[in-house]
Amino acid sequence: QPNAMGGREVGGLANMLACHLDIENTSHRADVQSFWKSPAIPKKPGLKAVDLFDACLKGDIKALWIMSTNPAVSMPNAKKVRQAIQSVPFTVVSDIMEDTDTTRLADVLLPAKAWGEKSGTVTNSERCISRQRPFLTPPENSRADWEIIAGVGQRMGWASAFHYKNEAAIFREYARMSILAHNHGKDFDISGQSNISDEAFDQLSPAIWPIASDGPKPRRFFANGGFYHPNGKARMLAISSPTRSSDGLRLNTGRIRDQWHT
Repeated sequence: QPNAMGGREVGGLANMLACHLDIENTSHRADVQSFWKSPAIPKKPGLKAVDLFDACLKGDIKALWIMSTNPAVSMPNAKKVRQAIQSVPFTVVSDIMEDTDTTRLADVLLPAKAWGEKSGTVTNSERCISRQRPFLTPPENSRADWEIIAGVGQRMGWASAFHYKNEAAIFREYARMSILAHNHGKDFDISGQSNISDEAFDQLSPAIWPIASDGPKPRRFFANGGFYHPNGKARMLAISSPTRSSDGLRLNTGRIRDQWHT
C-alpha cells in the first residue's frame, strides 16, 4: 500500500519524527532539531485522528489543515466529526476535489495535484522506494503537496528553511537525515542517496533500503529469524476485549480489498 510506509518514514504520523526517530527520545529530538536548525521541537506525541477531532469539538484546536482526505465522510461518527470541523475558527483543506463534504466546511481551499500529476517517490511495505513520475497535465494553479507546505512555511517567515528547488532537493535532505537514524541504531538508512543529482533522481530505479553510504547491507533483515529489537525477540502487547457501548449500537463502514477511505 504505497505510500503508507513512505509516509511513516518521513514522520507523517503524530507520534514519531522523520526517519523512524522517536519523538519522546531526548537525544533523537536534539539531533533532529539540530539538523533542521529549528527553534523548537515538540516533546510529546501529537493527537491521532480521533483524538484530534475530539479536541476540535472541545475548542482546543484553533486552526486545522486537512490534506488529501475527507474525514467528514471517512471517519467513524462522521456527524460528530463534521461538527468538530465546524467548531474550528480557521480550517484549510488542500485536495484534488473541489466539492467534498469536508471542503464545504473549509475557510480556504488549496488545489493540489493528483497522483498521476506529481513527481516524487513512494515506499511500499517491503521497503522498496520507487520513483513516481507524472503522466498527466495538472489543472491550472494546482500544486504538489510539498510546494503547498513549503509556500506556507516561507510566508510564515521561514524562507531559507523551506527553500526547496524541486523533489530531488527534498530527497537529498531526507537521505542525509537518515544518517541520524543509522547513528541511533535504527533500521532506516538511505544515506547512500545523500548526494544524488537531479538527473540521477529523475532516473532512479526501484531500490530496497537500507541503502547505506558505507556499503551494501543484506536485503532481508529477518532472513535468520528474530525481530528488530536489541534482544531479537518480539514485543507482545496485551489488549483487553472491547466493551459494549452504553449509548447503543455503533456501525462503521468496512473495507474491501480494492477500495477504502473515500
